[in-house]
Amino acid sequence: MTAIELRASESPLTEAQVDAALAWILVTPEQPRWRDVPHGATLGVRHARLAAAGEAWATDLPNRRSTRAVHAPLSEHLTPFELLGAARRAVELALETNPRELVVSVHGCGRQLAAAACEALASAALARSVALPVAKRTPPPPSKLARIRFLGRGARIDARRVLAEAEGNGLARQLAALPPNELTPGRYRERVAAVAAERGLRFDFHDLAALRRRGAGAFLAVAQGSTGGDAGIAHVSYRPRGARRDTPRVALVGKGLCHDTGGVNLKPARAMFGMHQDTAGSAVALGTLLALQALEVPFVVDAWLALAANHIGPDAYQPNDIVKAADGTSIEVVHTDAEGRLVLADTLLLATAGKPALTIDYATLTGACIHALGKAYSGIFTNRPALLPLLTATGQLSGERVWPFPFDADYDKALDSPVADIRQCAADGEADHILAARFLSRFVQNGTPWIHLDLASANRKGGLAHVASDETGFGVRYTCRLLLDQKLLERLD
Repeated sequence: MTAIELRASESPLTEAQVDAALAWILVTPEQPRWRDVPHGATLGVRHARLAAAGEAWATDLPNRRSTRAVHAPLSEHLTPFELLGAARRAVELALETNPRELVVSVHGCGRQLAAAACEALASAALARSVALPVAKRTPPPPSKLARIRFLGRGARIDARRVLAEAEGNGLARQLAALPPNELTPGRYRERVAAVAAERGLRFDFHDLAALRRRGAGAFLAVAQGSTGGDAGIAHVSYRPRGARRDTPRVALVGKGLCHDTGGVNLKPARAMFGMHQDTAGSAVALGTLLALQALEVPFVVDAWLALAANHIGPDAYQPNDIVKAADGTSIEVVHTDAEGRLVLADTLLLATAGKPALTIDYATLTGACIHALGKAYSGIFTNRPALLPLLTATGQLSGERVWPFPFDADYDKALDSPVADIRQCAADGEADHILAARFLSRFVQNGTPWIHLDLASANRKGGLAHVASDETGFGVRYTCRLLLDQKLLERLD
């Protein structure tokens, strides 16, 4: 993402500053006082003619630069999700001409709403500036945006935080959008290694030979259908300055299936299209680590990325196979399209072996979660039920909304196997998102506090909240809110 400068000042915006700008977003309460706004007489007349209730609208001012003016009327009662969506609409209108600078001014808003509006508009503008992979002969023009200035009473911005989260979200979206012939497991590993080297992060890769030595048969079963032999588990680690052995560790685990055919239980064409985005969980884990590193958090962050593809071929794993995870747990394979929980099982075992203070996994894991929630929310599970109110509230506060599901032990009966320690899934698919979470919890070692995000919202046509692309990067913003604002690690002490 191109570096974008964010500046904020509580100085009022002048008419001369408006006339010097190409793009201006004017933030007011729902009922603005036009006499307090530059070009207020003109805008008041046009508002009466052009505005729809509560929605942003745009006009070009009758000045020398034909400044694009966008009015964003905001209610004090908007939820964070609604505010992010309103910001996205205003930004889309303001940046249609692809300016180098965007001016944002707030007039008549309370300080809390003014600050929230600045953050939402900055996040929307930064998300829009991310260049996603495209192979068109004539690609869309790159964003020229280089500076955003915020002015007016209550205008403030935590530039470092917003830029860090935007970088992490942007990387997650870019990785998820790459086509499967460009982002094979091997090429994914190379990209991660390059990012780690650039950022001064530790990088290790557990290849197939290393995983065989560890007995990671659940992961290996999924990988055995691919001819490339390039699958494995990438480990990227950030350590803050002065970190000691007792410095808390957070493990971020991500499902990185570079393509998912469904295996022997082959997906139909419509269901297979888009399955290169089964990498989204790993991309979110990596993007979150980069955001936390940029913010120099005082705890260790490890990202464990399960990189593989679920291909079909003579060596592909099959229903009724029995495989063993790295801890010796025998697993009866029921359906080869439930591959995500197998690669995550061994990855969770690696991630939790070092006794992290917290483990979070991210995965585009089940269609059942999408059927239950649609794509506006993601599902959340945890082995610490007392955290559920906090986890749900964090979704509301971040604008990346989550919803909890039952996680009772009696669901395990559906995973009983007559021939193995556990079944991979139930044959009928009922409550599969719940059973998948119960399955994964089996491989969380050392009583580690664990959160599982089933990313129903990883891809949504038309985008979500402040993100306009189908790839949403859902989870980076949520996790930063959880660890930094809600201070979850302190609550686990």
